[in-house]
Amino acid sequence: MDAVRVALLREVLAGTEWLGATRRFAGALRGSVVSHGGGLLLVGTPEYEPWHLAAHLVDEAAWSGTPELAPMLVRHDARPSDPAHLAVGLGRLEAARRGETLLLVSPEGPAAPLLERVSDARRAGATVLSLGPGEGELPAMAHEALAVPDGSELDLDTVQHLVSAAAGENALPTPRGRRRFRDRVSRLAEYLTAPPPARW
Repeated sequence: MDAVRVALLREVLAGTEWLGATRRFAGALRGSVVSHGGGLLLVGTPEYEPWHLAAHLVDEAAWSGTPELAPMLVRHDARPSDPAHLAVGLGRLEAARRGETLLLVSPEGPAAPLLERVSDARRAGATVLSLGPGEGELPAMAHEALAVPDGSELDLDTVQHLVSAAAGENALPTPRGRRRFRDRVSRLAEYLTAPPPARW
């Protein structure tokens, strides 16, 4: 979807909650990656890999002069023989640390093994964002979530276009303060309940 079509779509959506919701989510995404200097990991499910969103974010990163928006696509069936940009497997989630952002895109709730990896990345300090169903464990685990329930006015692909276009804009609204406070409290609780680091 090109810039003209996105602009027309925004005109149609003026006055609905979608425009504000996608811009807020894009602001959280951009704010997270820019403040940490990059480190965006984009992952889907075995049935749904967000290739299209990855391509749009790469374009927006180039057009906006914000290289931090260019994601690393983490794939479920990556093989060492794949080209380098397609050979990043789920093991990369295990290496996620503070300062990195993990964006999980899924039309349905992800299975337990992927949720465990996302939870581990969050405990390691990664910021978790969720784009997909509004129910289940993932939205509760995410620092920021944008729900696209099945049967809503917009499908997941259209919402991804709006999010990627908004992420590339230079003037975005700041994320809501209430979420940021909750995030700080959550991180403090995780820090206080984590086992002590191993001593060598």
